[in-house]
Amino acid sequence: MQSKKQDVIVLRATSVASRAPTCGPTVYYDGSCPLCSAEINHYASRSGGNNLHLVDVSVEHAELGSDLTSEKAMSRFHVRKQDGELLSGARAFVEVWRALPGWSWASRLANIPGVLHVMEVAYRSSLVVRPVISKLAGRLGFQAENQQPARPRKADELEN
Repeated sequence: MQSKKQDVIVLRATSVASRAPTCGPTVYYDGSCPLCSAEINHYASRSGGNNLHLVDVSVEHAELGSDLTSEKAMSRFHVRKQDGELLSGARAFVEVWRALPGWSWASRLANIPGVLHVMEVAYRSSLVVRPVISKLAGRLGFQAENQQPARPRKADELEN
């Protein structure tokens, strides 16, 4: 009796523009954060994830565009739509969900009047505890994409 060989596939977000988008948004994420890396790897592994152009903003010389600084990119989640519009916070998450067929229900939910505002308030609140949650994620075994320490964030950037 032959044993079946199981292939294990591990999808990892790339930190450079080598993973060109076919028809989706550019997602800027903090690859030095275990929590952020796990979330982005989850999105990348979903149906449609190959349409996301993933850029690790924690690496030096990350391609951000002229309207996004490293400090802003490290302080909030950003997504650039194909038309070039830069979104951040809850609106950025909605754009990712719109690009992923399995998450389209969440993007439709965000279109209900008032929901996006509540999501943005929740997102801003999560930024305050993100460092603690990220450390906890690391202790639980989640690994950062980029093992180098994160570049320092400016405190005033967290409020924007």
